[in-house]
Amino acid sequence: MVPRAAATEPMASPAPPGALASEFADRHGPGALHRGQLRPWYRAATLPLQVAAAIAPAAAVLQSKAMAPIALIALLLAAIAHRREEGRWPVPAGPVLPLLLALSAWAAISALWAPDPRWALSSAGSLAGIALLGAAGAVVVAEEAPPARRTLGWCILGGLVLGLALALIDHATGQWVRATVRGLPGTRPGLEFGLKPAASVMALLLPLLLRLRIAEAWRWLLMALGVVAILILPGDTPKIAALAGFAAAALASLGGRFVSCLAALLLAGALLAAPLLVPHVLRPDLAARAPHSALHRMLIWDFTLERAAEKPLLGWGMEASRNIPGGVENPSRESMARLGVSPEGERAWLLAPGVQRLSLHPHNGGLQIWLELGWIGLGIAALAVVAMSWGAAPVVIGVLASAAVTFAASFGVWQAWWLASQALAAALAAGFAARRNP
Repeated sequence: MVPRAAATEPMASPAPPGALASEFADRHGPGALHRGQLRPWYRAATLPLQVAAAIAPAAAVLQSKAMAPIALIALLLAAIAHRREEGRWPVPAGPVLPLLLALSAWAAISALWAPDPRWALSSAGSLAGIALLGAAGAVVVAEEAPPARRTLGWCILGGLVLGLALALIDHATGQWVRATVRGLPGTRPGLEFGLKPAASVMALLLPLLLRLRIAEAWRWLLMALGVVAILILPGDTPKIAALAGFAAAALASLGGRFVSCLAALLLAGALLAAPLLVPHVLRPDLAARAPHSALHRMLIWDFTLERAAEKPLLGWGMEASRNIPGGVENPSRESMARLGVSPEGERAWLLAPGVQRLSLHPHNGGLQIWLELGWIGLGIAALAVVAMSWGAAPVVIGVLASAAVTFAASFGVWQAWWLASQALAAALAAGFAARRNP
């Protein structure tokens, strides 16, 4: 995540008589705005980000874990290129980065009581590094020359078109594309769910289309078409994330700063309220008609709440979800009784080998942070969310809303590929919206 961007953008100073006032004028002399010495395209600091934006969605379709090296290498190279061109490192201002580093520091401190201290320290360091790279990336994009920023926008569009087309072909052919890449003779059960992470990545990137330099109606149309494509793909969470990103960006565009500030409070409030809201979902009437995956998730949440309540302030330590005491066991009779289910008949699978009370993470970001870092960690995370979204531009609100849906229902909070995906999307969104060029 990266520093929040202003909801409004400063206007350029008036052009002299006869001068072309386009921010995308790309040469000096009469008819162009002077913005410093122009650079060849291959010396643009955002070139690594352009490449990443163009290839990331398709790469995520083939293998979602590829997002980590793609995003992190691009952000690092962009920061180095900025240092080469500007003579200084891209250091962000604002409270977001300090808050994320404070969360990382608290996570590192929690290694003192975490079940696996080395894993806790490794993940805390990874969080700090990704936060630094994402924040630096936002500065690089904000201070880039307009022609390169325009190219970056088109790379985002091209990457999304290619990624969505590849995902739709794979879905329509019974995962032929992904099976071929893996050297499989044909599809196999469950392979289709591998498209869910890719769809989540593309739902995260879709709001960035709002920064294309085309007519506003075309921007919204392209974003809507992207949402429709994701609705065709498997996975409920990416569908909801895409719709949430579109709706949040639209509302922020219509309501301006007031809506952005309200969204900040809602996002942070939902994070803080997760330990209080989730118990209301754990009801026997809902469990009775829940499919296997949903029922298992409800039992995971019940166990997570039970364990988190034992250490509510400090938590069990960073990455404790992976090896929390009792997590590898089958759901307990007490948990099943609270949900009004019994391991008999069609529910006998609840006691089958491999059905664990907590498998790697709780599939809810708020619960995971509370379980591992306690109310202290959850409070720091909520402050970071407010700092990122308070008064932010619609593109930033759209990215954050999409990320929030996935955060609440899917991947582990500290998974490197997902953190890297969020850092890349947030850096592009905040950088585009800041527009620090004179």
